[in-house]
Amino acid sequence: MLIFPAIDLKDGMCVRLQKGDYSTAHKVAEDPLLTAKSFQEAGATWIHMVDLDGAKAKKPVNSAIVFDVVSHTDLKVEIGGGIRDLQTIEYYLKQGVARVILGSAALKNPSLVEQAVKEFGDRIAVGIDALHSKVAAEGWTDQSQMDYLELAKNMEDKGVSCLIFTDISRDGMLTGPNFDMLSTLNQTVSCNVIASGGVSNLSDIEELRDLDLYGTICGKALYTGDLSLYQAIVISRHQA
Repeated sequence: MLIFPAIDLKDGMCVRLQKGDYSTAHKVAEDPLLTAKSFQEAGATWIHMVDLDGAKAKKPVNSAIVFDVVSHTDLKVEIGGGIRDLQTIEYYLKQGVARVILGSAALKNPSLVEQAVKEFGDRIAVGIDALHSKVAAEGWTDQSQMDYLELAKNMEDKGVSCLIFTDISRDGMLTGPNFDMLSTLNQTVSCNVIASGGVSNLSDIEELRDLDLYGTICGKALYTGDLSLYQAIVISRHQA
């Protein structure tokens, strides 16, 4: 299982939110590039980045920082937030980003997902963010009535190979991921599933690994010191 340390960008800084609420944003690190380099030194091969300003603006805002990480580390970068058209997808991929994450577009513009997958294949991932099993969009401000499994199956039908699933109620709360929903999702679709939200300790990593997931994103616990990235990576590589 891959470990994806996370950097969420707001106003050019690394921040964390609680349950996706922008009003809870607080700075967790001064320099995104130095933070990314520290993740690489701990053994990470991938990094998960989110342009929070971009998600609100519906266009890239912090892309210069993302490209800094691409240029000055060996990390594979996946980026989400504010990616609503093919031009933006191309903009990121041509600059060396490894994978682009479509979130709101999956719900609002499924034809974009289909087009993007045809053109860029497995360099496209879809983020599914759910509250009480129903998908939310637009930086989690827009609650739909679509069940997360229904959207996942729709995305699988469109050729999406990687899904990133977040239970919004767990995100940034250090209360543990929603193992039941993740397990159900992983058994329902053939896509690679990445867990996001709530990872708080090494036992969470073990449990996610044992669900046979493709990966898990670690954010707040890395910054609070509750989780050692190095130890998480070691555990993720050793099946029980």
